[in-house]
Amino acid sequence: MGENARVTSDAPFRNVGDYQELVDEISELLGVPATLENRDFELIAFGAYDSEGDLDASALDPVRTRSILTRRSTSAVRSWFEGFGITRATGPVRIPPTPEAGVYRGRICLPVRHRGVVLGYVWLLDSDPGPTERQLTAAMDVAARIGALLADEAQHGADLTRELRAVLTAERGWPRDMAVAELRTALGSRADGLHTVVCVTPWPSADPDDAPSVRTVPGATALCTVPWGAASHSLALLVRLRSADVLTPATSAAGRLLERARLLDGGATAACGIAAARTGLAELATAWREALGAARAALAEPRLGPVAEWAHIGPFRLLTSLPPEVAHDPAVQALLSPTHRELARTAEIYLDCAGQAARTAAELGIHRQTLYYRLSRVEKLTGLDLDDGEDRLLLHMALKGTRL
Repeated sequence: MGENARVTSDAPFRNVGDYQELVDEISELLGVPATLENRDFELIAFGAYDSEGDLDASALDPVRTRSILTRRSTSAVRSWFEGFGITRATGPVRIPPTPEAGVYRGRICLPVRHRGVVLGYVWLLDSDPGPTERQLTAAMDVAARIGALLADEAQHGADLTRELRAVLTAERGWPRDMAVAELRTALGSRADGLHTVVCVTPWPSADPDDAPSVRTVPGATALCTVPWGAASHSLALLVRLRSADVLTPATSAAGRLLERARLLDGGATAACGIAAARTGLAELATAWREALGAARAALAEPRLGPVAEWAHIGPFRLLTSLPPEVAHDPAVQALLSPTHRELARTAEIYLDCAGQAARTAAELGIHRQTLYYRLSRVEKLTGLDLDDGEDRLLLHMALKGTRL
């Protein structure tokens, strides 16, 4: 495994109880509470050692409390702890209390490594007197067992990532059929369940280390990045559902993914799309097109986002399925120049309002005569007759399609 190995799969390969037992073993061995996080400081398991004093003290530590409640730490907290060399350490690292950083209790960090690669950390609340060297050596042995489990799970996760990406990027026909068969084998019994696909676009990085861990997204089965456009990527997530009518697991996952995207890209705009629910994997490529289309619609039409469901994007269901060049109809090109931006906006709102002048003028905050003047200019520029239904349809779709 390389240095970029990470956990990208949740409970199908290792039940969280496996990690919980090992964390509890360390807590009992050292007599202090312990938590296990992956290398991205996302919580995997925590053990509350049965000591009233320790629990009361730890509850006052905002860093530990936030980690347990939100199942993650902030990037600032991560950077602060990494400053003590934990990513390079092969043995326990003691970190002193620093109240101004929200760390009221000292920490002992046990790096969780496998074949020299750090995969996570076991965190202990330090005490006086602290654990003996013999106890810490025994705890590091347990940490090594945790590392082996994480490495095994990371390999399974990498397989799922590869297989999911293959399905979403394969050509139609036998290449896609083979990719679906491979993914079905990797998923096992879960392949026949009810699921949907979530898309975040644009995703700020193709680096797998920048993708969230699947285990931190409830209901997630697999994720991967997919090239989109000349220099952009989208993130695809396969999410399990209990009911085709309840997309809550997908919308919750979308919120987490958007938060991660904004953290990576300094608040830059990203949008999320959710496909219709499906049983099995036969239509997975279609579900991906729906999720990507919904995300694109949310980018083009902010009122639909930042999380848009395919079922609720109206005419964008048709527009997002068309090749990009289709939107650039010659009749509309002159209207799309920067100098005519306000005319294009006027035309689109007029058509959104079903051609009702009073509603359009109110929406734009202009006099009705001003509206009529603008519409006459639109007709002159495009050569289209706004009293003709087909011309109005062409103009309406071309204006919306251009924003995609």
